Amino acid sequence: MKTVLSVIAFCVFLGFINAKESPPKVQVYSRNPGEHGKDNTLICHVSGFHPPDISIQLLKNGVEIPDAKQTDLAFEQGWQFHLTKSVGFTPDSGEEYTCRVRHLKNLRSTPGNQICKASVLIAAEYTSLRESPLQMLWIFLGIIFTTLSYQN
Repeated sequence: MKTVLSVIAFCVFLGFINAKESPPKVQVYSRNPGEHGKDNTLICHVSGFHPPDISIQLLKNGVEIPDAKQTDLAFEQGWQFHLTKSVGFTPDSGEEYTCRVRHLKNLRSTPGNQICKASVLIAAEYTSLRESPLQMLWIFLGIIFTTLSYQN
């Protein structure tokens, strides 16, 4: 009798775990603002997924970037997991950096793999507000008109 109850409890537990299956949320970004020719770090953070069968690739123009580092698998409340993968890179004009995530689906749902991709394009030009007096003028006028509209 104890064996039967143990098997039933185990099946209920497996059903509960399978019900928590969720796809990953993928975020890709650089540690510092992207500037051509300046060393930076490409970061891909994957969170909120279950089960923990997952692979992450960092790509430059569709080719995997070697020597990427990955954190240990960690879990959040509700048994959803997260990982971060990063690699040093020096952006150049016209390059595309992609984080490709493959999350294995449970056999009870659609067979196959779920593939998520997130990309970041390093801007062709970097302009600060100090370099663009016209932008400063528009911001200043916007502040003045907003202030005047609230006073009336």
